[in-house]
Amino acid sequence: MTQETSLKIQLAQISSQDGVTAPNLQKVLSIIAQAPDDTDLIVFPETCLMGFPSAEEVKQVAETEDGPTLAAVKAAVKAKNISVALGFAEIDNGKFYNTTVLVSPEGIALKYRKTHLWATDVGVFEPGNQMVTGLWKGLRVGILICFDIEFPETARALAMQGADLLIVTNGNMDPYGPVHRALITARAMENQVFAVMVNRCGTGCGLTFAGDSAVVNPFGEVLTALGREEEIRSFEIDLDDLQKSRADYRYTQLRRIPLTGELQSSEQGQTAFVFS
Repeated sequence: MTQETSLKIQLAQISSQDGVTAPNLQKVLSIIAQAPDDTDLIVFPETCLMGFPSAEEVKQVAETEDGPTLAAVKAAVKAKNISVALGFAEIDNGKFYNTTVLVSPEGIALKYRKTHLWATDVGVFEPGNQMVTGLWKGLRVGILICFDIEFPETARALAMQGADLLIVTNGNMDPYGPVHRALITARAMENQVFAVMVNRCGTGCGLTFAGDSAVVNPFGEVLTALGREEEIRSFEIDLDDLQKSRADYRYTQLRRIPLTGELQSSEQGQTAFVFS
């Protein structure tokens, strides 16, 4: 697989309705259909397909990765020949997960279940137990979800698997917007990766979401940043910055503090730190 020299990424900082699917799916499909043809990846917020359901609502709206909602997304992605990263409420064997998938024209390239549950997740979702990466367009990609980025070990677990691009689907609310802007910058710099964080905006569940989505390069420089309102913005990143940032040293090779967990790999090129 040949690695690209640049990527055109679209940040879809949107609002969502909570505990329902149809209007959120229609918004997502419309954004996919209207994306410029040269777009490589659209990143949407955390659980954007179902919003943040309550413990009762999640029983009605959660779907499997093979359910009708993701089937519609997969069809749109294939028709447009681009990739998207977006969050949904997943059900698997009777358990509910806050999940983000990277969908390519070939199907689901990577799936990640939020491992660190925020207060409003508790009682609704189960935590995941794997920090996963996969290959996409010649890059190794990892996914984190919102509260995950407040723990440096999460991004480091992805970097230790060779991650080049960190995708963060976010549902961060006031007054914590500045926290995530600072931390996404640190996570990119300390792991020498590109980071793309796309946050929800608007209101819901009695919360005001902070927006403030951003793209950060491996030097920790914010390349583009959005405000608080709904906005769709395209931005191209220069992947040569990966090698430039790693030319003199690699944090992942020089670190002396071990990460706990078992590293597993698959024939499809995916790897994962699995925690007990």
